[in-house]
Amino acid sequence: MARFEFADVEGASLGKAPVAADAFYELGMMYSVGHSVPVDFVAAHKWFNLAAMRGNADAGRLRRELADQMSESEIAHAQRAARAWLKAS
Repeated sequence: MARFEFADVEGASLGKAPVAADAFYELGMMYSVGHSVPVDFVAAHKWFNLAAMRGNADAGRLRRELADQMSESEIAHAQRAARAWLKAS
C-alpha cells in the first residue's frame, strides 16, 4: 500500500512513477472543505483537474461544481497552476 505525504506533494513525483489520481483527488477534497488546510477553491480545482486528467471521474464532477462557485479569473488561475505542476513534475 502506498503512503503519500500530502504536505510534500507539490514537489513530489514519487521517483519515476506518476502520482496516482487518488492522491490528487484527496488533495482536492482537503482544499475544497478545509480539512487540515484553509479552504481554497483555486487549489481544490487544480488538484481535481489533475485527478480528472489521470482518470478520476468524481474529480471531474467536483471540479465542475467548484467552477460554478468561482470567478473566471480564479478558474484560469487554477488551470495555470495545474499546467505549472505538470510542467515541473
